[in-house]
Amino acid sequence: MRRPELPEAPTRPHTAHTPRHGRAASPRVRRRRLIVGIAGGLVLALLGGIGALALRLQGNLSSEAIAAPTGRATESAEPGAPDPAINVLLLGSDSRDLALGDYGEDTGTKRSDAMVLVHVSAGNTRIDAMQIPRDTLTDLSMCTDTGRGTPDDYGMVNAALNSGAACSVAAVQAMTGVPIDHFVELDFSGFQAIVNGMDGLAVCLPTDMEDPYSNLALPAGAQVIDGTQALALARTRHAVGDGSDISRLGNQQMVMSAIVQRALSAEVLTRPDRLIRFLDAVTSSLTVDTALGDLASLTSLAHRVSQVPASAITFLTMPWTEAPSDANRVVPSEDATVVFSSLATDVPVPIAGAADASPAEPVTPLEPVRVEAVSVFNGSQTNGIATATADRLTALGYAVASIGDAETDSPVTILLARDSDAARATAASLAQELGIAVVVSGEPGPDEEDVVLVIGDDFAALTEAAGQAQAPAPVEVESRNAAADLCG
Repeated sequence: MRRPELPEAPTRPHTAHTPRHGRAASPRVRRRRLIVGIAGGLVLALLGGIGALALRLQGNLSSEAIAAPTGRATESAEPGAPDPAINVLLLGSDSRDLALGDYGEDTGTKRSDAMVLVHVSAGNTRIDAMQIPRDTLTDLSMCTDTGRGTPDDYGMVNAALNSGAACSVAAVQAMTGVPIDHFVELDFSGFQAIVNGMDGLAVCLPTDMEDPYSNLALPAGAQVIDGTQALALARTRHAVGDGSDISRLGNQQMVMSAIVQRALSAEVLTRPDRLIRFLDAVTSSLTVDTALGDLASLTSLAHRVSQVPASAITFLTMPWTEAPSDANRVVPSEDATVVFSSLATDVPVPIAGAADASPAEPVTPLEPVRVEAVSVFNGSQTNGIATATADRLTALGYAVASIGDAETDSPVTILLARDSDAARATAASLAQELGIAVVVSGEPGPDEEDVVLVIGDDFAALTEAAGQAQAPAPVEVESRNAAADLCG
């Protein structure tokens, strides 16, 4: 909508209160000038402080190039379209080359002590974060995009980081088939700084936990821990389960949930002192890919993540099985292919029993997704498909507003939604069931329909693929909802 033009302000004539040239200003005018001058100085100082902070945060960032993700379309989204799905590989480095000397001797190597593949859905409706056990065996190939890496080999996935983050991205992308858009690498001291930047982390432990190998000594119960304690809690193996890498992954899910709850809480976001410390710690601690290497891009990603409520964030462990070649190592199981496919195609991971998660506080149920009527038009060469599709939508619970032929033939299927919450929700639900994409538009049809489905020549293939994608049964994986009660 065009913004109406404002009329020009009339020129104010000189009045008796306006000081004339050559005459001293009145005390009231001098006082007003002084106030305006002080206010202007404060504004300039504030802007200068913000600018200096932005420059400092920008200067904190380190970046490294990675190859463009395979299987990812490169064309930009239509104006007004929802944010596309993206995948980010989080790498927790065990490098000992740190200012702190509490984690053993620096051997000159760097491996990923933790590895999490994070999927942010299109439209920022959910986040699925899959932990990859560091003892997972996989193919390690040359990282030709960076000129680094080792000759083709077969080994633990965490070893790829020793040749650079780009090699970790290449190894995980090859193993999972999930296109990876970005990476974020964080070392031990960086993790500590982030937790300290939030003034600690609220956790809840079922029992006393002690592990001299990771300098852990915490009592049972609810408590707030500092960065050093949080790192020890995330790294401990000997205080949980059988002491293996796999056994500590559930513990790490609890720590990640605590970080999400703390970061999204008013205790951080509404306290400027904590927020500035947090941002300074985050940017000082990260190495990212070059596409995220500026403050604007990193802020854009953070904004997308902040739109997802904690109740829509799920942490899960990659389904695994014992490696045939080594009983002390693991490989992706058959169920892992279901998880990989879900992440790659932007559909929710079908986790068995996921609905049983108990949130820390009541979660407002989502609005019904079938709230707007759908108009169905046939743009394909198949007679009667609009009527058949309308009958199918009615059986699924959608309201059908109208049925007809499109004005022109369409080789591709198009789903349009008016730019409103109700229309977007209806279209997103329909798109997931039919396996098609959504284009958000201010005016989707000549008759101002809210949701319009134009059936193209590719419709049969799309819906068949969607039906196959929904076929897998729920998988048994260790998972945790980020909003779950930490003491639960």
